[in-house]
Amino acid sequence: MNEAADQSVLALCGGVGGAKLALGLCRVLGPGQLSVVVNTGDDFEHLGLHVSPDLDTVVYTLGGVADPERGWGRAQETWEFMGALGQLGDDTWFNLGDRDLAIHVLRSKWLRKGGSLSAFTMQIAKRLGIAVRVLPMTDASVQTIVATEEGDLLFQDYFVRRRCEPAVRGIRFAGIDASKPVAEFDRVVAERLRAVVICPSNPYLSVDPILAVPGLTAALVAGAAPVVAVSPIIGGQAVKGPTTKMMKELGTNVTNGAIAAHYRGLIDGIVIDRADAADRERIDVPVLVTNTLMHTLHDRERLAWEVLAFSDTLTCRSALPAVGLPAP
Repeated sequence: MNEAADQSVLALCGGVGGAKLALGLCRVLGPGQLSVVVNTGDDFEHLGLHVSPDLDTVVYTLGGVADPERGWGRAQETWEFMGALGQLGDDTWFNLGDRDLAIHVLRSKWLRKGGSLSAFTMQIAKRLGIAVRVLPMTDASVQTIVATEEGDLLFQDYFVRRRCEPAVRGIRFAGIDASKPVAEFDRVVAERLRAVVICPSNPYLSVDPILAVPGLTAALVAGAAPVVAVSPIIGGQAVKGPTTKMMKELGTNVTNGAIAAHYRGLIDGIVIDRADAADRERIDVPVLVTNTLMHTLHDRERLAWEVLAFSDTLTCRSALPAVGLPAP
């Protein structure tokens, strides 16, 4: 009997890029074997509604209703609401599709009645037939603030309204000190975890908010499960989003070595793309070199299998200092 088959996996995830690997993990693991903790630092109130972009992207992706072209929002979406809103003279800088509106309305109604974000997310996941525990990083309100050359911007103002144009000078997470992991997270880490996987999301905007929740990183470091990061960098570029631009503006080299250094003390191994195979010599934890670009569902499943197989070869940093793997 395969001992790993009885163990569960915890993934840390942002939006589109991370959701691709989360789907791969979901498909190669058994029902109930995967938990995904999702960034909520980009949550905000818009048009009187509580919007959770990363959570919704993960839920839509795992539920099979995500738009396959955009990677976010719902498939077969229409935009009549936004058109009517613009016609009436309101600001339409942040798009909410007609189908997408449903989850925002229900979430806002739930939260106004005193319900928690985590309970709502688990309920919606169940209704979409998702056999995965999808968890917000916290039930508290946390806002990612991007310090730019033009002043501080809320994440959505920086990312959507300004299209990531202002140069980044720093990032902070307002409200993080008063936050804590959701109760379900404690139950997940108390299980016999096979691995913790950091999906290929933006380390600064998507993963750091999760890791900044008090007690969350400490719980991962203290655990027995190896932690594996999948780099979002391929050939010196990010597949999607402002990761590359931000790294340069923050004075960081755009390399997989820099990604590994960013997670130093937490990860036991890192997965990088074949285009960057030479980077492995400058990384001080074990490295898996493979194809990390996920165009198809097969790509996502294959990468998930390889990440899990790699994690099975690792010894958690709390038990043994990490050493480099021999060159292939």
